[in-house]
Amino acid sequence: MEVDRAVAKILKMEGVEVATGYPNVPLQEAMAKEGIRHITFRNERVAVEASIGYARTSFGKRIGVSSMQGGPGLEVAFAGLREAYSDSVPVLLLSSGDPASRVTTNPNFNPVVELRGVTKMVDSIIQPERTCEIMRRALTALKMGRPRPVLVEIPWERKEVGLDDALFNYKPVKAAKAGAGDPADVKEVAKALIQAKNPMIRAGQGVLYAMGWDELRELAELLEIPVMTTLNGKSVFPENHRLSLGAGGRTQNQALVNFLKKADLILMIGESYTICHFMTPIPSGKTVMQITIDPSDINKDYPVEQAIIGDAQLVMRQLIDEIKKQVGPRGGASNGGVAKQIKADKEEWLKKWMPKLTSDEVPINPYRVYWDVMHTVDRMKTIVTHDSGSPRDSLVPIWESLVPGSFIGYGKDHMLGSGLGFIMGAKMANPDKFCINFMVTVPLGKWVWTSKEQLGPGFL
Repeated sequence: MEVDRAVAKILKMEGVEVATGYPNVPLQEAMAKEGIRHITFRNERVAVEASIGYARTSFGKRIGVSSMQGGPGLEVAFAGLREAYSDSVPVLLLSSGDPASRVTTNPNFNPVVELRGVTKMVDSIIQPERTCEIMRRALTALKMGRPRPVLVEIPWERKEVGLDDALFNYKPVKAAKAGAGDPADVKEVAKALIQAKNPMIRAGQGVLYAMGWDELRELAELLEIPVMTTLNGKSVFPENHRLSLGAGGRTQNQALVNFLKKADLILMIGESYTICHFMTPIPSGKTVMQITIDPSDINKDYPVEQAIIGDAQLVMRQLIDEIKKQVGPRGGASNGGVAKQIKADKEEWLKKWMPKLTSDEVPINPYRVYWDVMHTVDRMKTIVTHDSGSPRDSLVPIWESLVPGSFIGYGKDHMLGSGLGFIMGAKMANPDKFCINFMVTVPLGKWVWTSKEQLGPGFL
């Protein structure tokens, strides 16, 4: 059996229905024989970005698969691969490769060496008889623990050798969910949340992957804790909820800014919190606690008073039960003051923005576009994303996401134009949804860098 055919059979056994890529013809023909739909893109980077959108809007439960040629093909795909790594997305890259005898010769491209820093695992099927073993490890890495991209290379000369049919003994990988947190750690965090005067929750993409949005809402309502999300976590908490502060990035609404300033305890759930230009910083003097699946996230950029290692959904359920045990089934005493203040702050902020949001100026400004589109589409059946730069910064505070997975937010080191690939992948995963990508075209010679003045009133 040819190695390409064996790989395609494994993908089919793992439930892969669609793959993206740029011509790697033998592998793509093998996929077609197994009934896997392959969509060819104009370059490798966008193909990988489509796989990212596919996986993210599937909450990481369906992996993205993208194939391309080795060498130059992988080099073009690097930008998408890096985006998948920084956003913790389960994407499988399959590439051809130089002959094993030449791959270590400078300046030939050796992905096993050069891409190790931006993958969870990278390997090469140098011995065809190890095809099932390598693919099993690759799928295990994709399905378990912190999601991140994996690369498997198939050198050209090994394609023709193939493997004995008797050696094809693959069985699909059964994903094992990360466990609950240590009860002692849970007890400490529950106690701190109860005693805090102004606690606040920061929810990240890990809550989406854990499908823990119901637990997040119950936890927030139990103690009337305001919730903000990261860019990647946007949509995990309904932004029309009375306790929603919206998403934080380079821009955010006034309510989020006000509550972040006065918060005395911040509980980060399902986020690594890496300091970067695109994330809302945590002011000094705050007690920080963290729930994460990855121990390497803890004490990385901020000192953490107490951490819980475990699946976000399971840990939040533990917290809810522990809080009820400590203060009763109705949670902490509340007069609705937090929700009232959030409402007042949002209304004051929005009042400043209404002239922009409803402006009849010509040419039309982007805020009017966001506002009109948001009130035209059925947001329960719509997925939205944005381009890097100004569209992200101007859209995120304005657009209210109502259901999980309805917004693909991102920052860090994403390339301009990334949103086009992401939204195509979202449509591939959700053909019944209306999918929109917002981007801005700047006239040649009139490049404008976003500033507070250009963003308008109330953006901080």
